Amino acid sequence: MRTFMKKLLSYLLFLTFFSSYAQDSILVKSKVANAITELRDFVALPNDALNADDIDTNLYWLRKKFTERGFNSSILDTEGLPLFFAALPMDDSKPTILFYMHLDGQSVDASKWDQPDPYKITLKSKTEDGWKTESFSDLTDDINYDWRLFGRSTSDDKGPIVMFLNAIDVLRKENIDIPYNVKVILDSEEERSSAPLPKAVRTYKDLLKADFLVINDGPVHVSGKPTIIYGCRGITTLSITTYGPIKPQHSGHYGNYAPNPGFQLAQLLATMKDTEGKVLIKGYYDGITLDEATLNILKSVPDNTEEINTSLAIANPEKVGSFYQEALQYPSLNIRGLGSAWIGDQARTIVPATATAELDLRLVPESDGNRLKKLVIDHIKNQGYHVMNSEPTMADRLKYNKIVTVLEGSVTNAFRTDLNNPYGNFIVKTMEKKFGEKPIQIRIMGGTVPISPFINELKIPAFIVPMVNPDNNQHSPNENLKISQIAYGIETFYALLSNRINN
Repeated sequence: MRTFMKKLLSYLLFLTFFSSYAQDSILVKSKVANAITELRDFVALPNDALNADDIDTNLYWLRKKFTERGFNSSILDTEGLPLFFAALPMDDSKPTILFYMHLDGQSVDASKWDQPDPYKITLKSKTEDGWKTESFSDLTDDINYDWRLFGRSTSDDKGPIVMFLNAIDVLRKENIDIPYNVKVILDSEEERSSAPLPKAVRTYKDLLKADFLVINDGPVHVSGKPTIIYGCRGITTLSITTYGPIKPQHSGHYGNYAPNPGFQLAQLLATMKDTEGKVLIKGYYDGITLDEATLNILKSVPDNTEEINTSLAIANPEKVGSFYQEALQYPSLNIRGLGSAWIGDQARTIVPATATAELDLRLVPESDGNRLKKLVIDHIKNQGYHVMNSEPTMADRLKYNKIVTVLEGSVTNAFRTDLNNPYGNFIVKTMEKKFGEKPIQIRIMGGTVPISPFINELKIPAFIVPMVNPDNNQHSPNENLKISQIAYGIETFYALLSNRINN
């Protein structure tokens, strides 16, 4: 009998929660159809950051949509493309939330997409054979949340912007007095590393002043559960070129005589990492310590190693960390591109003239990008190479035995907010209250969002609250957004903007 009563009580509690959640869901579901319509209109505007005219058209659309919701908006000039800024009327007695998203998208190669136009959203359902195109006229009141919207920037990052706008609609319809000042900054060059952003944040520091920053970019955890991320890795790059004969030479005539730049480069790169993937360059991991409490947080993320390895089709991962989340706490050294002469059907029997490796270095807060680049360059010098920052002249070639040209990229710094930050605790409690379970807490994610200028200039904590499905194909052909994530995003924005910090 006691067991039966416990089960009954649990069931009644579940029904109470579900009933409350269902009421909220009905409210939100009324906005999902509108959000889909707005997203179709928004995505139809090409947003390649390489095309300034694209960005201008998107800025006009945003200004109209935010004004309709009662926001005051401004186009902020920068040394590059403009930023979009919007704010609700201010009340000095309220704390201020600053939301960051971006309106630009990756370039598209339409030939690689499974639809005629990547900027015209296609509605699809999952079948055993793949994806089936559906009609938008079939999106009745009973919207199928498993269906997906395919198009460039549906998830990265126009989807979250539209979710935010429709959450504001719900708050206004419910006459909710938002207990915060709300500011929004939308980047126009996020997909181009946001080079103008640091100076722009300094220039508009007073306008952007806030108590904390919420970034709505990237996917939720692969489990699909609500997620909060406390930081992201930074990035910098190096391009390394080795040299053989001044022009490609016949491998029969000059093989065994002319130095081969491909072998030189391969041997040089092999000195940088061991067979388990750990960087061998002295000092590369300096300053990084992980205490037991931090390791426990990292282990609490429900990653499935077997699933990750199967997805990547690898037998064993590298051993920088003992598990996935631990590996992300260290700076990486990655070969992102490698080339010399011709390959495949174009291969020729020659000694190449040059060989080039493109490296990216993912950064963590303990590692300074300029310091790591110097460590790599010093390591190259210690291997006996003369390092230059330009192509060698004939005099250089005849003087030095081994020459490397190293070109340095700019640095986007990492950031990480303390796991016990009170604003972070507020977000965790709000999401737990809304969805009935504690969100997954990720200390630092592998990707890079250009947020450090806000943290450095505004001196505020920052948190990433992603909204889109983990299998969204961002940056790739067939980028998509699951309709259920639109509802999730509206609900999350609604919860964050209707709950008080001290609740």
